[in-house]
Amino acid sequence: MNLDSLKEEKQLTTKLYKRLALFVALMLVTLALAACGDATNTAGSSASTTAATSATTAAAATTAAPAMTTAAAAATTAAPAMTTAMAMTTAAAATTAAPAMTTAMAMTTAAATGTGTSMALTKVTGKLTIWHAYGSGGSAEGKALDAALKLFKADNPDAQLTVLDIPFDQLFNKFKTESAAGGGPDLFIAPNDSLGDLVRAKLLANLDDKLKGKLDNDLQVAVDGSKVDGKLYMVPESLKAVAMYYNKDKVKDVPKTTADMLAAQKAGVKFGFNNNAYHSFGFTGAYGGKLFDASGKAIADQGGFSDAYQFFKDMKAAGAQFFSDGDKFDQAFQTGALDAIVEGPWKLGDFKDALKDKLGVAPIPAGPKGPSNPFTGVDGWYINSASKNTDQALNFAMYMVSPKVEQLFVDSAGHIPADKTIKIADPLTQGFATAVATGFPRPQIAELSPYFDNFGNAVSKLIDSNGDAKQVVTDATKALNDANKK
Repeated sequence: MNLDSLKEEKQLTTKLYKRLALFVALMLVTLALAACGDATNTAGSSASTTAATSATTAAAATTAAPAMTTAAAAATTAAPAMTTAMAMTTAAAATTAAPAMTTAMAMTTAAATGTGTSMALTKVTGKLTIWHAYGSGGSAEGKALDAALKLFKADNPDAQLTVLDIPFDQLFNKFKTESAAGGGPDLFIAPNDSLGDLVRAKLLANLDDKLKGKLDNDLQVAVDGSKVDGKLYMVPESLKAVAMYYNKDKVKDVPKTTADMLAAQKAGVKFGFNNNAYHSFGFTGAYGGKLFDASGKAIADQGGFSDAYQFFKDMKAAGAQFFSDGDKFDQAFQTGALDAIVEGPWKLGDFKDALKDKLGVAPIPAGPKGPSNPFTGVDGWYINSASKNTDQALNFAMYMVSPKVEQLFVDSAGHIPADKTIKIADPLTQGFATAVATGFPRPQIAELSPYFDNFGNAVSKLIDSNGDAKQVVTDATKALNDANKK
């Protein structure tokens, strides 16, 4: 072999190896992209890592080419060496690509389901009857539910849903009556107001075993709020607590304390309150009040509650308005008759529509004894123990708390998601998330049930009949203990 022939063979060999390296790199990128598809940024990062690895492989192959060419020159022909190298490189590429594909697919599935694992949602088939009470809390939640159900139907075409909107003040009693007779819905969504009562009445399915490993992304307060006696009886969806809505044009200095609030009212800011035991509760903690001791005995008369109630009387004397009709209360804020009110996130969508960028949200002002502590409730899916479709009902509930549905309710209805991986971009929703952080987790003890009637009556006597703050609290505490035989 002459020198010219040797040079030509070296050049040919080098070109072939460079082309081989490029082919391997392209193959790796193609495999990774096929695994990722339209994946999330996480999966995209995996594809980028794979591509970077391929590029490194290509560079190494190119660098090695001269040495390999020299070896080929010494041989009679380079073809056998190239054939062997190609086989080895292809095998290595397949070995490298397989884990990358597996990882990317798992990450993509996890991002889609929000579970942190490769577990997928189970398709729902057959008939389900579903109740909700979103029509009682303004239009935003109802619209969000409609949008969520459209997504569900597209993903679960074999499911047949009967969806009923039940007025909230009838929801729990209607469920108790119908489910006790073996009827009622397969499942319904509601706050955990009556979770303990329904469990004690044996009307709810125990979900403890079925939900193992499926709520790992949920906030602990949401999981705990879905339990009774340590067992799960509800699929958590969101958290709720009241906070202070205000009109930014009218409230220039947001009150941080109840003293600031009273001073602002006297200076002309128009505050409003919903005259009941739920909306008023957060102020009692600001004055150091405690509702129950460890045994479930009411101790509201031992301080704090009467101070908070006296604050309400002082606010009324300064011109604040109190409403027994919740709809009129909300409308007064929407129309500008009130500048600031204490209300829940279920009204966020409606208030946004009314006030636009003038709307603000802040926690209830703190008091002399610390931050306010509004009831923090957990909304979730209750499954009827009388249902003949328990597994399908649970599959439906898991779909309705999946990331894409949770995000829909966060963005359009102001829900504070139970799933801690869901992003809250809206500062108004974040205001409620802050309120939840200092809230009082709604206890699931039987002794809580009579609280709302007895202390609701106390607030009405206080405001409507100009009752004495200390006396109405004393009377309500006694009535609550009498009801609970304490």
